[in-house]
Amino acid sequence: MKKTAIIIISTIVIIAIIVGAILFVKSKDGGKKELKLQTTEEVQNMLASIYSSGKVELPELETSVIDVADEMQVSSFTGLKTNENVESLVVSVPFINAQAYSLAVVKVNENADVEKMKQEMLNNVDMRKWICVSAEKLYITNYENIIFLVMSSEEWAKPVYNEFKSFVENDIGKELEKSETIPDDFPAEM
Repeated sequence: MKKTAIIIISTIVIIAIIVGAILFVKSKDGGKKELKLQTTEEVQNMLASIYSSGKVELPELETSVIDVADEMQVSSFTGLKTNENVESLVVSVPFINAQAYSLAVVKVNENADVEKMKQEMLNNVDMRKWICVSAEKLYITNYENIIFLVMSSEEWAKPVYNEFKSFVENDIGKELEKSETIPDDFPAEM
């Protein structure tokens, strides 16, 4: 009787170990991919991936790393009043400045209030910063300490925004958006 109990207990323990090992391996392989967006190079690679998706036809763009010590540049691209919590900033804009498209990826300090910064960006970014054109839509969200902002026409901004969300597997914070009403006498986009 003792021998049978020992065999049953040993079998249960072995089965539990095997099931545990299988679940551990599956969770490691089948879980979320680990996204790395902590360096400017990783952010630029993400943008290249988004732009090459083929989901939207954009004008020819220039992607640049902005010196975050230049508070005026940081403010121009993000609407933030200070560069205090900004670690890095990568932007994409058209080579021809008469096209309303601006994208900014802001890496913020670990202890920064991301939601407050997103709201400040929504409230202050200039959707009419171009000479002859204005952005119709502005979308902002974040993935961890990375804030993503894109503004342009709906046909350009929305697909790019959706591609970002897809890239980070919809692991995003609060989504903010704003529409700009373009006056009837505003010149048409070139």
